[in-house]
Amino acid sequence: MEEKKVLITGGLGFIGSNLARRLVHDGAKVTVVDSLIPEYGGNPRNLHDIKDQVAINFSDVRDPFSMNQLVQGQDYLFNLAGQTSHLDSMENPFTDLDINAKAQLSILEACRKHNPEIRIVFASTRQIYGKPQYLPVDEKHPSHPVDINGVNKMAGEWYHIVYNDVYGIPASVLRLTNTYGPRMRIKDARQTFLGVWIRNLLEGKPIHVFGDGRQRRDYNYVDDVVDAFLLAATRPEAEGKIFNLGAPEPLTLEDTAKLMCELIEGANYEKIPFPEDRKAIDVGDFVCNYKAFQSAFGWEPKVDFRQGISKSVEYFRNDLSHYI
Repeated sequence: MEEKKVLITGGLGFIGSNLARRLVHDGAKVTVVDSLIPEYGGNPRNLHDIKDQVAINFSDVRDPFSMNQLVQGQDYLFNLAGQTSHLDSMENPFTDLDINAKAQLSILEACRKHNPEIRIVFASTRQIYGKPQYLPVDEKHPSHPVDINGVNKMAGEWYHIVYNDVYGIPASVLRLTNTYGPRMRIKDARQTFLGVWIRNLLEGKPIHVFGDGRQRRDYNYVDDVVDAFLLAATRPEAEGKIFNLGAPEPLTLEDTAKLMCELIEGANYEKIPFPEDRKAIDVGDFVCNYKAFQSAFGWEPKVDFRQGISKSVEYFRNDLSHYI
């Protein structure tokens, strides 16, 4: 990536900022674009110490005029901007449609007209699968989203594949599972429940586990996800393909809570009934099969959950005021 020009949409957000930091370290010329809409996770703190080493553009990916300018001359586009809250997508479905589907067409049209050689990696979600019919869920599993977010993210990823196939704009899709780590959103559960659990731990409040806590989840530390994005961007075998990410050792939600509580003396969790709005869109057990990506590129998560969550808690312990 040395001397390569890289554009990151959602670059002040959780994954985008961690990716930007890696790319700066690797010698890339990085431009991040972010609208800093309060609900969507962008935070200037995420790049405050390297702000002189990146170009920061405060634009909305829904603005085609901005995107027409921003994509020009770029070698790579990591397309991470999105609305991530499943509940928000049900309460404001047209906003989710605009950001996760319509805006993706605007971005791709900008690339088609102004930079068709750009290499794109799009961040999608395991949410497109809905409730699993079998575990672990591989890329051949039927898509049956349980919320508007999943429907629109599925549209967004297929727009990228269509533009790859029809217009020759090289694009790949990574379907992410529960990504966590430093710089994640912790003020609420809009990005992932792990964020608000970390906040509760640090504020001396109990973690709330919905239901019986037996639902299994797999977790990816953000550094491992950044590795995956760089592999997908730089390996031609990934072009036109969709891959799951995942982890080898899923945990139940109760075991997740127990492990996290071990990190802070006196911390505790409690089981509470599922809120009705969340129960309606919960998918139960969910574990991703990431063998296709592993086989193609040798990717394997390096950071286990205990190590990764310890790093995450320590990061926010030292910088909590900037994230709540």
